[in-house]
Amino acid sequence: MSRKTILIVEDEKPIREMVAFALGRAGFEMIEAGDVAEAYEQMSSRLPDLILLDWMLPGASGLELARRLKRDELTRDVPIIMLTARGEEEDKVSGLESGADDYVTKPFSPRELLARIKAVLRRAAPDGESGVIEIDGLVLDPSSHRVMANETPLDMGPTEFRLLEFFMTHPERVYSRAQLLDRIWGRNAYVEERTVDVHILRLRKALSVQSFDAMIQTVRGVGYRFSSKV
Repeated sequence: MSRKTILIVEDEKPIREMVAFALGRAGFEMIEAGDVAEAYEQMSSRLPDLILLDWMLPGASGLELARRLKRDELTRDVPIIMLTARGEEEDKVSGLESGADDYVTKPFSPRELLARIKAVLRRAAPDGESGVIEIDGLVLDPSSHRVMANETPLDMGPTEFRLLEFFMTHPERVYSRAQLLDRIWGRNAYVEERTVDVHILRLRKALSVQSFDAMIQTVRGVGYRFSSKV
């Protein structure tokens, strides 16, 4: 198995070196950047498997960079973990809504960071084991990682894709946020239940292009279900 490459975008050199050393020992190949311009320069020659992105950067913020990367077809599927000293819930939600897959608050231990990286990489890994799923004009193909609605391709991130795949293979059943965290993110993921709501909103937005968003239904006081019965 080839080594996974991680790009760390962090302007504080001691933090960069600490993270690079710890993850290098864990078997990852590290690329470093001190600002947004240097991050783009690094990605122009090699696309990483995951990006560790500091919130506060000189020039443009990490939050803005995350938004740019998720708008770019070349980089939109690269998982992002935000690194920041901002620990308020609204800041976390802002980070997730910008396209980040997870959020680590400083100070953090290398062990915690490594666990989160492994969890995010597991979620982003293509499954490819199940066949094409089709429900009332909505088609999901795990092998090609594509979603079609009425023969129109839909754009969505890797987490939204996995969430939709789970819903489509378990239609008409209601799942709580805790159950969805367990099924989609894994038992060992350091993710809050609020994260589920953020990704449900992003999934609905992707499906709304062809008016399929009503299939993701909120069951008040319980959770969410996928249903073609509107």
